[in-house]
This record gives sequence, C-alpha cells and structure tokens, in this order.
Amino acid sequence: MTKFRPCIDLHSGQVKQIVGGTLSSVAADLKTNYVSKLPASHYAELYRKNDLRGGHVVMLGPGNDEAAKEALRTWPAGLQVAGGITDKNAKYWIDMGAEKVIITSFLFPEGKFSLERLQSVLAALDGDRSKLVLDLSCRKKGNTWFVAMNRWQTITEMEITQEAESIALLEPYCSEFLIHAADVEGLQQGVDEELVSKLSQWCTIPITYAGGARNLQDLEKVHVSSQGKVDLTIGSALDIFGGSGVTFDECIEWNKGH
Repeated sequence: MTKFRPCIDLHSGQVKQIVGGTLSSVAADLKTNYVSKLPASHYAELYRKNDLRGGHVVMLGPGNDEAAKEALRTWPAGLQVAGGITDKNAKYWIDMGAEKVIITSFLFPEGKFSLERLQSVLAALDGDRSKLVLDLSCRKKGNTWFVAMNRWQTITEMEITQEAESIALLEPYCSEFLIHAADVEGLQQGVDEELVSKLSQWCTIPITYAGGARNLQDLEKVHVSSQGKVDLTIGSALDIFGGSGVTFDECIEWNKGH
C-alpha cells in the first residue's frame, strides 16, 4: 500500500523546499519555495512522534553536516541520509545514526555508471544491503528517463529501464530506490504518473517517488498507478513547509488508513 514518506531537505544548513531543476553552483539560479525558521531536529522529532519511518534527510551541497547530524541524533535509526555519500563516509553516517545511506553521484564518475564503486560502498557497509538506498533521481529525455546527478544538473548515461544494465543490475546491491523526478520537483504541478507506473512494473524492491506532489489526490493517484507499490514524498505542498495543498495530519491519517 502506498504510504506518505517525509523529508528534510537541507541547503546551507537550513531546512528548505527548493525547485529541484534550479539547483546548481550558481546561487542566483536557485528558486526556493520555503525556508524554515525551525531546525532540522524539529522535523525529525515530528516524524519520530508519528513513527514516520523511511524519511530522507538530503544534504543539498556543502554546509549541511551539522544539521543532518542534529536530525539523526533526534531520531537514531529512524531516518535515511543523502548527499555526498561515498565509500569513505557511508559507514560514518550509519554510525552517526542514519538507518540507511542514500547514494547517487559517487556511482557515476564522469556520468558513467561504475559497478566497482557500488561494490565498494556495499563493502564499506560490511555487505549489508539493508543499509543502502540507491537514488535514481532522473530527468526526462525524449520518451525516457535518465539518472541525473550533481544536484540533478548532470544527466548520466544510465537510462532507467527494467533491463540488465539498469534496475535489474542495481537491485541486488540495495534495499530500496529513491526516485526524484527532477523536472517536476518543487513545482507542485502533479506527479509523473507514467514514471510511477513504470517503476512499479520494473522494480521488485521498495520505491519512494518524489516530485510534483500537490495533495491527497496525488497520494491516491500514486497508489492506483503503482498498485500500492510506490511510496510518495510530499514536500513543498505540505503545510509544515509553508504549503497549502495538504496538511501533515492528513498524510498521517492516510498512512493509518493504508
């Protein structure tokens, strides 16, 4: 059954909601939907109180380590962490209290997938795939989707398909996938239902989709188009992030009913 999954997006040490496609190293390009006056620990405590497991703390660029650690200290083994994860620091973040680490860019040196690097990350986690999530955040090119890295600015050579060089290759190494549809991330113009439907057909492990969600109807749409196999992250539309599309309490009630 499709569940609501929470997030804590960190940028320059603050909790923010950002238009995904505008994230680059050029500060002037950044479009922000919301900047919270509250610390990351506030959101971690809110999720802990409501037992909202599987939420992701995403460090978007530098300057976010302390805020991420603060969230993890608030709910040890309750949150996943992403952003700059490599084979050198994956175990460190687990030791800091992350339930799982989420990884993308490190696996794509110069935009080309490296199985060797994936194996190296898993080895750093003592071969425990239950601690590893692969972030296959993507952008659409023509009629298909390609994995995007470097804050979603660089499109890699990996097409997201069921084939042996994509989903089928990656599944044995991780416990779930996180998929941001970067083209619609933060726009609150609806989810990419075609992508959600395809993911539910292609993947045999848990999947969380993020991007474009506006309201409870979008939770219902994801539930229907994925036959309940894909979970949904709602960010900018949520009242706790200054949104007006759906309340946090409504999402909690949805989860209780599903």
